[in-house]
Amino acid sequence: MKQNIEIEFKNMLTKEEFGKLCDAFAAANFVSQTNHYFETPDFALKERGSALRIRERNHTYTITLKQPAAVGLLETHQRISREELQQLLGGSPFPDGDVAHMLLSLGVDKSNLRYFGSLTTERAELPHEGGILVFDHSFYFGQDDYELEYEAADEAAGRQAFLSLLGQHGIPVRATQNKVQRFFLAKQKKGI
Repeated sequence: MKQNIEIEFKNMLTKEEFGKLCDAFAAANFVSQTNHYFETPDFALKERGSALRIRERNHTYTITLKQPAAVGLLETHQRISREELQQLLGGSPFPDGDVAHMLLSLGVDKSNLRYFGSLTTERAELPHEGGILVFDHSFYFGQDDYELEYEAADEAAGRQAFLSLLGQHGIPVRATQNKVQRFFLAKQKKGI
């Protein structure tokens, strides 16, 4: 089973702040990725603090279940083929495997999962102080936003490095929802 703990810090940015940081860190070589989000009609995953997506990037397709952990989030990954992705987007049942096993442990029936839509991100990643600095420009439901993420191996050191970076560049700390939360909020506002 392929799993990892994700410890990351996020901050929404204005377009201008995003441009300044991209210049300051020479962020280039942005890669496009699309997250296809799945949930049950009664939002059983959300109730459990979890989220399910299939990420499409560089001709690879990975199902990822995110669920709360003692520190950060536990991510369970499962690779699928392009054909399987197309079937799932069309309403086919979720495949058996590690993710289905973890869904069962959460008490979520995989047969209740539905495709809710997609969010596309242009992303650049750079090493920074022992972690990874992530520049994201995301598009969903006719809107776009800018976000800076910092992925770290240690929560305390990661928080310090991230807050220091924001302070050095005069960027205020902003309460930032994750992408799946922003996606579902925008979907709800659009009445889709």
